[in-house]
Amino acid sequence: MAHPRMYDDANPKIRRVRQICLALPEAYEKEAWGECTFRVTGGSMFAMTDNDHHGSGHVAVWVRSSPMVQEILVHSGPDRFFVPPYVGAKGWIGVKLGSKVDWDEVRDLLADAHALSAPKRARRAGARNAKAAPDAGAAKPRRGAASAPPTKTRSAKAPRRKG
Repeated sequence: MAHPRMYDDANPKIRRVRQICLALPEAYEKEAWGECTFRVTGGSMFAMTDNDHHGSGHVAVWVRSSPMVQEILVHSGPDRFFVPPYVGAKGWIGVKLGSKVDWDEVRDLLADAHALSAPKRARRAGARNAKAAPDAGAAKPRRGAASAPPTKTRSAKAPRRKG
């Protein structure tokens, strides 16, 4: 049985979350549980809207994170952050989209969540692209972003083995 749609496409905060998420590499939207969910091709879900989900009393976005980051944010800003149901036990963060939203902070959290959800090949490609274009406009460094593991390169002097 399909869940009824719980979000309003006209809500400017939902639209802003959608715009941020869909600007990330290989991100796509899929409606699930009556909400917008955002996923990475070949990876997993990294964000979900909360439009008074199960009577929560707020509009928010649930964002994939680590338990440590979740604990720090919820304790430092309980008026803005919360532990969402279902996925909160895995470290996800609920970000309330109230009257004063720090959209730069939301963008950083969503970018970090995207990096956690992306398959390894996409994280490596993202790291290569970042190195190739260090002056890529207004992109600012993200707090706690998952970094790609170093790739092995073959020395120019080492002969290639046939095999």
